[in-house]
Amino acid sequence: MNEYLLEARGLTKEFPAAGKKTVHAVSDVSLRIREGETLGLVGESGCGKSTLGCLMIRMLSPNSGEVLFRGQSVTGMTDKEFHPLRREMQLVFQDPYASLDPRMTVRDLIAEPIETWRLCKSRREVTDRVRQLLRAVGVPEEFLYRYPHQFSGGQRQRIGIARAIAAEPSFIVCDEPVSALDVSVQNQILNLLKELKTSRKLTYLFISHDLSVVRYLSDRVCVMFLGKVCEIGPTEEVYNHPRHPYTRFLLDAVPLPDPSLKGKEIRLLRGDPPSPANPPSGCRFRTRCPYAKERCGLEEPALREISGAQTACHFAEDLKSL
Repeated sequence: MNEYLLEARGLTKEFPAAGKKTVHAVSDVSLRIREGETLGLVGESGCGKSTLGCLMIRMLSPNSGEVLFRGQSVTGMTDKEFHPLRREMQLVFQDPYASLDPRMTVRDLIAEPIETWRLCKSRREVTDRVRQLLRAVGVPEEFLYRYPHQFSGGQRQRIGIARAIAAEPSFIVCDEPVSALDVSVQNQILNLLKELKTSRKLTYLFISHDLSVVRYLSDRVCVMFLGKVCEIGPTEEVYNHPRHPYTRFLLDAVPLPDPSLKGKEIRLLRGDPPSPANPPSGCRFRTRCPYAKERCGLEEPALREISGAQTACHFAEDLKSL
């Protein structure tokens, strides 16, 4: 469990926008994911979570920085060199309604990666393998030749998960896999992901804006704001002792049945989020931070370790008691 399966070093991704502007989606992000763990990636919409996930599995190429898989840099590889590693990195999409080809049966959807990687010798073996995968994700085998539109959202997501594990990967990016589902179905899918992680020895990057979901599934949590990492550390440490002001505001925004359970006044973020096409100087959170000082606009804070977690805030130690 001490080995780092995947490592990002200084990843930066920018996209051209109208008016010769540039959208700074991910800016100089470095993180490591241990083999067998789940790293939760949280932050508000537009902070760069999905872009970072795609960079980690080389679905996007960075403007700068690199990704290492089992200590080997995959960023500069040719497609031919990377081809054997593609099987090891898979993606579970957010929208189960859009991620499955409506013209393909369940059998063909799940069989595609099996056939691509030639994991079975005959068509019959492929079909048997698909049946096994359907059982593994809780979809009845008799639905083998149905089409996606004949399934509920939860069933479609189970089929998407079956397709993701069909190639026997070691690393899966789960890009908000339960956000489009009913709450009752969300729990079923989360439990399925937990079970598959153990039985198939998987490693997850779990992307979500729902902090309660991330807490349930993750071993560590990484908090992003406007393309930068604010805080990263063990899940319970980050949730029980948040050091970065943005993390605190995110946790305060989590709804509770009885708001008085928080034991203090709920703090709300002020102002509007800055544009990723024109991020603030220094700390990118400073324009919304009630504790910002002059230094915050002049100097970008680096991640530094405080009480077992890493935090990018100049005054994190001063804010412990607030």
